[in-house]
Amino acid sequence: MSSSDSGARPQPRPGVLAIDPYVPGKSSAPVHVKIYKLSSNETPLGPSPLAKEAYVRCVETLSIYPDGSARALREALGARHKLDPARIVCGAGSDELIFFLAYAFIGPGDESIYTQHGFAVYRIATLAAGGTPVIAKERNLTASVDEILGKITPRTRIVFLANPNNPTGTYLDAAEIKRLAAALPRHVLLVIDAAYAEYVTEPDYTPAIELVSANENVVMTRTFSKIYGLAALRLGWLYGPAHICDAVDRLRGPFNVSRPALEVGIAALGDAAHLEMSIAHNKTWRAWLAREIAALGLGVTPSAANFLLIHFTDANEARAADLYLTERGLILRAVESYGLPHCLRLSVGTEEANRLVVAALAQFKGKDGPRA
Repeated sequence: MSSSDSGARPQPRPGVLAIDPYVPGKSSAPVHVKIYKLSSNETPLGPSPLAKEAYVRCVETLSIYPDGSARALREALGARHKLDPARIVCGAGSDELIFFLAYAFIGPGDESIYTQHGFAVYRIATLAAGGTPVIAKERNLTASVDEILGKITPRTRIVFLANPNNPTGTYLDAAEIKRLAAALPRHVLLVIDAAYAEYVTEPDYTPAIELVSANENVVMTRTFSKIYGLAALRLGWLYGPAHICDAVDRLRGPFNVSRPALEVGIAALGDAAHLEMSIAHNKTWRAWLAREIAALGLGVTPSAANFLLIHFTDANEARAADLYLTERGLILRAVESYGLPHCLRLSVGTEEANRLVVAALAQFKGKDGPRA
């Protein structure tokens, strides 16, 4: 070995080390207190009892490969949402599918667009594919169609749009989503990340299923991690044009979704009562939290999802509040990495957790606790 080779080692391709790893919300606190994890937008009600039973049954088939085509789950999703199963692709969480879309349609010199406070994975997936992420400004913490369109160049390949958005909870209504899709060049793929769609009760919202059906350049991604309570199993899906599905299918591993995830996902889809209970719980307690927190003099961004963005006076107060809450076992999500250093994101929790976090914030602010 020559002296010039003695220090050689495999090197990642250019751009990989420029990626800031995704940092999830913290999940620990002092050991002497009970933990209420309100940092990851997990459902406080947990998965359906039917889903739990299906998971237990999977113990008997752990030695058997899953169906690589996820046919039964795709058919169940098709029946649930009135979609063609052939235009559905399943993945290990919607994050995996977002990466596949980036790998399929972005390369060196290409660009993707995502909004100012959009989900961090869009930037990571774009950089991982060798592309350049471009940020479109938001207006009042809400995606702006005009700002997105203003960033379109001949190099644009994908527009990523979380609707509702994480971490703000804001959304674009159906008319604006339709306007965006109509104005995009036909070669630009619009990826609508509808991870929180089941929580939205506003009548002017759309998860964009009808746009996917009517366009060759629109895809919708969804997840079982949120309202279905299957975050640990990593299960997501997309609905898209046939040629988009074909491209993604060529990239994914032959058994990218585990058998337990497939079986439990089907069971979860079959429990409509649990879904409705989760929607009702979220609607009631999201409104209660927003009202009670605003009464403490803190700003709260109106949210269509299962979390709230709380605004403090400045970054120092937000950090102090985060520490104060953590010491009491109440774990919220700091969102400084999203350009919101003065904010904390609060997931809607159980009644006990919701009341405790408001009481703790009241103590932090030196005010009276919850009113009812």
